[in-house]
Amino acid sequence: MAKVLVPLADGCEELEAVTIIDLLRRAGIDVTVAGLKPGIVKASRGVQLVPDVTLDVALQDAYDMVVLPGGMPGATHLKEDARILDLVRRMAAAGKHTAAICAAPTVLLEAGVLSGRKATSYPGFLDALNPPGVELSPAPVVTDGTVITSRGPGTAMDFALTLIETLAGTDVRAKVEA
Repeated sequence: MAKVLVPLADGCEELEAVTIIDLLRRAGIDVTVAGLKPGIVKASRGVQLVPDVTLDVALQDAYDMVVLPGGMPGATHLKEDARILDLVRRMAAAGKHTAAICAAPTVLLEAGVLSGRKATSYPGFLDALNPPGVELSPAPVVTDGTVITSRGPGTAMDFALTLIETLAGTDVRAKVEA
């Protein structure tokens, strides 16, 4: 069974976080939800989310994929956390999947994972940075090798289904989608 880490930071986009976690678990994927700090995570619209563990505890395990929900200032908190950047770099170097939605693809950019790849993000994030070596796409979900990115809350379902297909195959995706 695939193992996925979903780190949550204060200010994350709750619709994205919950959709990712819920659909991956429906697919039978082992999902660990980790807070950057102990306790409740207050999402961008005030919804309170309870992580399974802290990031420090979660980092003691190995994962097949890390998925970064967006939202502001959640994505900024992820991007400013050295543990997250190190994790993303290690996962990419090991050929593991890294995925991000909304503003969180900027974390992948900061970690150096997007260089030479095609990616998307919420309008005004990656495109505003005009990153050299990154081919920007307006597509709702973009997969380039082991990197998967998506636009935002409106594409969260398609993003999560793409993650399921990547980890568990088309049959499992179809079952969850139905």
